[in-house]
Amino acid sequence: MRILSLLPLATGFAAMLGAQQFAPPKTSLKVGDMAPDFTLPATSGAKVRLSDFRGKSNVILAFFPAAFTGG
Repeated sequence: MRILSLLPLATGFAAMLGAQQFAPPKTSLKVGDMAPDFTLPATSGAKVRLSDFRGKSNVILAFFPAAFTGG
């Protein structure tokens, strides 16, 4: 019975989250522009900079939102 009483609350919360619109950040980058330098942690824990690879090899970035999370 308790689960049924939480159902309207959960449905309302899900609808509220779905209604939010997230605007992408403003940027002056255009297709074909050189990517700005950035630093990210590697799986080994070391810091890796994009500029470490510039001119040496191609770089492919892949984003997996919420990967490796419980949600």
